[in-house]
Amino acid sequence: MAQQPTASTDLGVLPGKNAEYESREYWDRRYAQEPDSAFDWFKTYADLKPLLAERIGSKDARILMLGCGNSTLSSDMYQDGYEDIVNVDYSAVVIEQMRRRYGHQGRMTWEVMDVRALALGDGSVDVAIDKGTLDALMCDGGDVWEPSAELCENVGREVSEVERVLAPGGRFIWVTFGQPHFRRRHLERASWTVEVERLNSGGFDYFAYIATKRG
Repeated sequence: MAQQPTASTDLGVLPGKNAEYESREYWDRRYAQEPDSAFDWFKTYADLKPLLAERIGSKDARILMLGCGNSTLSSDMYQDGYEDIVNVDYSAVVIEQMRRRYGHQGRMTWEVMDVRALALGDGSVDVAIDKGTLDALMCDGGDVWEPSAELCENVGREVSEVERVLAPGGRFIWVTFGQPHFRRRHLERASWTVEVERLNSGGFDYFAYIATKRG
């Protein structure tokens, strides 16, 4: 039986400034110092299971996990029957750790990839899930009411890549703490419709943005 990772309840190696959350070097350093740990931003699979069951539908769906990090989400989903999962992260350090940790879950793949330049074919996935990755791209310290052009371009590159790789009828599920008046603007595309679900958690609200690509 594979060794289970140690769940981390703190934030590990904190960056000197929030903008470092966008940096590959920061994440490589952090993961190297936490080789046997797991950390889930915002929500666990137990929290998200009803939402994902409704929005993914078939457990045969091909799922793309964007910025997988050392989260247990993919493994927990795999154990629940969602086996066709492509996990991507631009940190080679964490991808190697996750390959070793979850190699027994053989249908999943772990690939070093930038979510802003996905090496995947057009229309090749049914569902894309982002849990905190887009939020990391927004940590540049800018004005949340009037985000900088650089921030919008950076975030827009990921969203456009997701739009490209989703099959018709496919869904992009983004879990975030960001409220709709700050976040929804970044998802607007002519090719899909966007819904928002509020996820209450002990008095603190999270949100799930679901973009469904038109057929």
